[in-house]
Amino acid sequence: MSELRWDPIKLHWVIIATERGRRPRDFQVEPEGDGMLACPFCYGNEDKTPPEIYAIRPGGAPNTANWRVRVIPNKYPALRVEGELNNRGYGLYDVMNGIGAHEVIIETPDHDRTLADLTHHEISGVLTAYRARYLDLRRDSRFRYMVLFKNHGSRAGATLHHSHSQLIAVPLLPPVATTALRVSRKYFSEKERCIYCDLINFELREGERVVREFSNYVILTPYASSSPFELRLYPKRHSHDFALMNDAQLAELAVAMKDMLLRVKTVLKDAPYNFILHTAPPMHRRTGKPNHWSSLEYDYHWHIELVPRLTQVAGFEWGTGFYINPTSPEDAARFLREADL
Repeated sequence: MSELRWDPIKLHWVIIATERGRRPRDFQVEPEGDGMLACPFCYGNEDKTPPEIYAIRPGGAPNTANWRVRVIPNKYPALRVEGELNNRGYGLYDVMNGIGAHEVIIETPDHDRTLADLTHHEISGVLTAYRARYLDLRRDSRFRYMVLFKNHGSRAGATLHHSHSQLIAVPLLPPVATTALRVSRKYFSEKERCIYCDLINFELREGERVVREFSNYVILTPYASSSPFELRLYPKRHSHDFALMNDAQLAELAVAMKDMLLRVKTVLKDAPYNFILHTAPPMHRRTGKPNHWSSLEYDYHWHIELVPRLTQVAGFEWGTGFYINPTSPEDAARFLREADL
């Protein structure tokens, strides 16, 4: 029988439709072609992108070849750094200028290698670039939240085949972040414990939805997964802010990320996916709210969310806010655990 499951952090219901019982082979997606003749992210085409903001390279001048990771402004940004917010009312509506930042992290100079194909050392370099850009952007007091995400495959929203991720800084807290932060703070104020730590400890005891456990990280399928083969990667020790990690912690995270991405690529035949890095917002002082972030470092817990794009949102989902997942998270965890890597 199907089950309705409640997500206590996202505050929504999910239908686990076990009668449909879909297996990995039922989600096979046709391989995507790459019709691009000249990729602007490849070696030698540095002049075809905006000037780089950050790069990891053994040597050489900026905006030349010989780089391992490169960060550039998005050529067609959703938001721009220049200007003032000018937050104002418009009838019953609110409006402000499109102020923010929109950057692209080019993860490798090799056009046909995915993030899952990179070595642990190379993925560690990508994570180092993530950390550097977080630390830089959050110094701007106009930016209240940064979201780092990756779209892999055109069905997941990628417009270029070359492996890359994006970082967008916005001048307000998005609804998804607001919900998670409020839930975390309320739980901590009532129990003096982190809700994510309690969730992780419960899942480790249960074991049924754990895909892989490392010394300091765990990969699991959420109990109320909205989509088939949805995954979370958590640090096992409490940590609210990804950007505060040191090099050794980033190196270990790279091992866990490689494992997670390789399992998804193997089991789902390189299906399209999105991943999002959820971390604490900048702790800027807010006028009239002196205690706004007083418990943030104790109640929030950074994590990575990965969602393979195997199903589509249709009328029922739009009309109710419920998601129908045809593969139970317990089955998904088993398929991923048993993957022959």
